[in-house]
Amino acid sequence: MIFRGTFEHALDAKHRLTVPAKFRAPLAAGVVVAASQEASKSSPRSVSIWTPSAYEEFTRQSLSGLNPSSPEARELKRFFFNASFDTELDSANRVMIPPPLMRYANLEKDVIVTGSGECIEVWDRTAYESYRDDVLTRIPDIAASLGNTS
Repeated sequence: MIFRGTFEHALDAKHRLTVPAKFRAPLAAGVVVAASQEASKSSPRSVSIWTPSAYEEFTRQSLSGLNPSSPEARELKRFFFNASFDTELDSANRVMIPPPLMRYANLEKDVIVTGSGECIEVWDRTAYESYRDDVLTRIPDIAASLGNTS
């Protein structure tokens, strides 16, 4: 499944997110909650929610071709596996965001949940709105740069 859409949500007192209804079916067999690898140093951090198979494929592709003994590969591997947690949706279709990931993404109560293709991302609402406004002004330049093959 490709995850699409943007939803305003709130975390409860136990840091649980009610997963939007349209995303629940693919996540029913389990989820991986992980620190999201951001696009740039200025991007706000977010938390990603993956199906286990999609996260395994993403990490495999990200690490393939790297010398497993190199310091960079070891750091990237640690990032992927130290900052990810296997869990399940509870009976109310909620997923708990672990405290380390709450701190990583500066999440409080009000969040934005976005479909991001192969995963879902959970953002601090204020940080996301600022980021979205910035990205929307840059989309023409980003799109144009991707077409440049020189």
